[in-house]
Amino acid sequence: MYTDFEPGQPIGIFDSGVGGLSVLRALRQVLPGEDILYVGDQAHIPYGPRSQGEIQQFSVGITRFLLKKGAKLILVACNTASAAALHFLREKFQSIAIVGMEPAVKPAAQASHTGKVGVLATSTTFAGDPYTTLVERFARGVDLYQSTCPGLVEQVEAGELATPTTRAILEESLSPMLGVGVDTIVLGCTHYPFAVPLIREIVGPAVNIIDPAPAVARQVRRVLSTQDLCNAQDEGGSKFFTSGGTVQMIAQIKALIGEAGDISPVYWETDLILRLGSKPV
Repeated sequence: MYTDFEPGQPIGIFDSGVGGLSVLRALRQVLPGEDILYVGDQAHIPYGPRSQGEIQQFSVGITRFLLKKGAKLILVACNTASAAALHFLREKFQSIAIVGMEPAVKPAAQASHTGKVGVLATSTTFAGDPYTTLVERFARGVDLYQSTCPGLVEQVEAGELATPTTRAILEESLSPMLGVGVDTIVLGCTHYPFAVPLIREIVGPAVNIIDPAPAVARQVRRVLSTQDLCNAQDEGGSKFFTSGGTVQMIAQIKALIGEAGDISPVYWETDLILRLGSKPV
């Protein structure tokens, strides 16, 4: 189906900010030879409170940008954007494979011994058809306890991974879940895996924490393999783009995944057009 691409072309990844770096990190484990283009739309973060229409427009603009940069596959490394725009993107861009995120409800339901599962995600993710479908298909007989963790995305973006404020946000969400006997926690936002050490401190060693990023990375590998598009080089490189501050993002990338790469500014000419460079004054 996707015959116009070559193995040497990069994978395009985008997120509202740096959360998608958790997926990039997982991708590096299974596809170390891939070159990666990463867009963090930090001018619009967080996506969670935004309308579906807004998120779809941003997602289209970023996808067009990545296609112009030569991407051979688009990875929507954002649960909110996946819930709001993944189907829309696949309908609009039928010539390229587009992989998205989904909350790991199925493996969580299978892993839980108490039949009580906690899900941490944004309100857009919870309201989206993908989540509703997953619950209907795989979580029958399982009690799901949901929390949007207000403010956690912003804390991760600020690099505040273990501060009292971040702990308070997590405790407010997790303590009620622990109180009803939840034994499995689903991380339904790509920012949240960076808070796993603090989450582990709060929930203890007996609670299973599921990060869907490794499964998504394996799905990318499967999609590329079926099209003979895997890059055989030993080590791929990364190029980063942000609609926010480049200096801030350089520090975030280094702190969160220890990776270096070229970073360039991009700006929104309209909600559908993303341009390379700084916004004209």
